[in-house]
Amino acid sequence: MGQLLSPGLYGFGDLEVGDRIETGDVNVTADLIDRFAGLTGDRFEIHMTSEAAQKHGFAARVAHGLLVLSLVDGLKNQAPAQFRAIASLGWDWTFRQPVLADDCIRATITISEKRPTRREDRFILHLSLEVINQRGEVVQLGRNILMVQR
Repeated sequence: MGQLLSPGLYGFGDLEVGDRIETGDVNVTADLIDRFAGLTGDRFEIHMTSEAAQKHGFAARVAHGLLVLSLVDGLKNQAPAQFRAIASLGWDWTFRQPVLADDCIRATITISEKRPTRREDRFILHLSLEVINQRGEVVQLGRNILMVQR
């Protein structure tokens, strides 16, 4: 069934399928959107002004989907409960609803699968992530494959 993990550092042997982590939250500010646009060069108009976003049917500026994914990965790495991670091996991700400027997001991370590798010191976790905004709406979700230590 799994449990909500208390603060600490968890290796493969400490974890069961169904165990989960609740992250803190982060405000997705206009400044973050601007900085991400500057870093990536993605200045598509719905990200840059409220007027352009409204022209396309959005209530306010829309955060880049990849900005939100990046913030979620950061939340995962700052959570009180963490994995003994070695490397992320991939993401399968869906943008369900727009994240707007000034939304606040958090994530629930659940272990959906775990397995050994050929190396005795490395293991694989499949993590299911659900990203929720301040209204309790699921805005993004997906899976992350994470290599971890024992």
